[in-house]
Amino acid sequence: MSTPARILLIDDDRKLCRLVRDYLSPLGYAVAAVHDGVEGAKLALAEKWDAVILDVMLPGLDGLEVLRRLRQESGIPVLMLTARGDEADRIVGLELGADDYLPKTFSPRELLARLRAVLRRVQTGALPVAGTASELRVRDLKINTEARSATLAGEPLVLTPVEFELLVTLARAKGRVKTREQLVDEIRDREYEVFDRSVDVHISSLRRKLKDDAREPRYLRTLRAAGYMMIDPEGRA
Repeated sequence: MSTPARILLIDDDRKLCRLVRDYLSPLGYAVAAVHDGVEGAKLALAEKWDAVILDVMLPGLDGLEVLRRLRQESGIPVLMLTARGDEADRIVGLELGADDYLPKTFSPRELLARLRAVLRRVQTGALPVAGTASELRVRDLKINTEARSATLAGEPLVLTPVEFELLVTLARAKGRVKTREQLVDEIRDREYEVFDRSVDVHISSLRRKLKDDAREPRYLRTLRAAGYMMIDPEGRA
């Protein structure tokens, strides 16, 4: 029997926590809930979790600060919840490394679909490509697709699942332009709601982690009205 996926739910709405736990537990998920940001951040980093469901508005420490602290040490999948529906919140959350957002009006089935999607990306990695090597290299960037790890000049990169898949997809297409639509098709699950803007935000975060200058890039080039490309140092494109 497989081990249940461990989900940490950080939300001060105790009724919602009970509803989520009651819905997910019979489906094989082990759900633990905490109700303030300080405790949530501590627990998220102290134990091993398969995913975190994180509310934006929390007592003690708001969800965006919790996410910021998580991303300093972990690439664990994070699904954000928001009651405000504010695009600015979503953009900031994505820039900090959230894997997806859900409004608090979500249905349990939608939560389950999105949770399964982020977990599946971690378990299976980027979509396999026949005949591709498990290690990809671009300058001093090394990507191990089997171990789902990446290093820059020998230093480990802490990447979210979406960032890792974007990096793999662009590295495999080195020297070729990928449109936003192609990136969405290649890294996202079909039941997942995706916006082109979210790709831009994830690329921006990835570029910061690669210490890449958008004006004089060594890795990721933006082609206006076209998409993105991993630069081939050997001169293709």
